[in-house]
Amino acid sequence: MPRDTNPSGDIFGGWTVSQMDLAGGTCVAQAAGGRVATDSIEAMEFLRPVSVDDEVSCYCTLVKSGETSVTVHIETWAKARGTQESEKVTEGTFTFVAIDEHGKPRTLPTPGQG
Repeated sequence: MPRDTNPSGDIFGGWTVSQMDLAGGTCVAQAAGGRVATDSIEAMEFLRPVSVDDEVSCYCTLVKSGETSVTVHIETWAKARGTQESEKVTEGTFTFVAIDEHGKPRTLPTPGQG
């Protein structure tokens, strides 16, 4: 939406990061068997601006799983309207912590326990 853009018509980086956080949280919640919260963003690299009419997709790859946390690498790709070719616009490494109903860290399930 136009409210998410700078004066040049490019999407704010914060909007893109929020989309990545949503995608990563959804991916990790499935792996963690429940609620998760963002703990940190280790690295971000913006490769090119995202235009307001671009179609944006986020792709997640699980990197590491600990006792209470999961790290995921997220790539964001954009495709200009009317084209078929996508281009990577940013990537980052996010860590999420599994949390219980009180917002406290919880132990992740052992694989196979779901």
